[in-house]
Amino acid sequence: MTRVLVAEDDPQLVRALVINLEARHYGVDAAPDGTTALRLAAARQPDVVLLDLGLPDMDGVDVIRALRGWTRVPILVLSARQASEEKVAALDAGADDYVTKPFGMDELLARLRAAARRSEDTPFVPETTRVETEHFSIDLLAKRAVRDGRDVRLTPTEWQLLEILVTHPGRLVTQKHLLQEVWGVSQHSKTNYLRVYMAQLRRKLEADPSHPRYLITEPGMGYRFEG
Repeated sequence: MTRVLVAEDDPQLVRALVINLEARHYGVDAAPDGTTALRLAAARQPDVVLLDLGLPDMDGVDVIRALRGWTRVPILVLSARQASEEKVAALDAGADDYVTKPFGMDELLARLRAAARRSEDTPFVPETTRVETEHFSIDLLAKRAVRDGRDVRLTPTEWQLLEILVTHPGRLVTQKHLLQEVWGVSQHSKTNYLRVYMAQLRRKLEADPSHPRYLITEPGMGYRFEG
């Protein structure tokens, strides 16, 4: 059973989420504040976290940072904050997706299913199991990236993007394909997610993120990995 942690202080929304999730055979834990959410995350080890940014005791971005200190669990932000800088701040902190309130339950469930797929430990056996570059190495079986002798901590979404690109070396991977594979959507309106995540991957892996050597943008089309 996929276990979901809902961190939300609106009791009506929590009730609606619990009813809809349990009807689809998810296990649900609910937390009304950030402190309880962090405690439940450690105790219950959820497969996905649904997180409101406007919690009563701490900002949701701080909850994301705290979770990312020890877990790669997919985090879906649910927030009424619509400013792009708020979304970027949450994604930069380590969130995997951002759903703006009010939202349709069908859309949320589709994104939750995509996040749950990312968190499954299904064996991935690519033709190439290890990628070596001058600046970093990637072990696809161990799901491990190393730069300058140190492990690089990647979120599940960052890892999935990187995995798709490095297993298609030298080939253009379209924005539509990446959006479909990672988020389960193909809307061009989500391409800003790709820009944010590719920028994060470059910061973590490239020697000069502003002039990437390995993670190349093909403007208006997609991305390409050059080994």
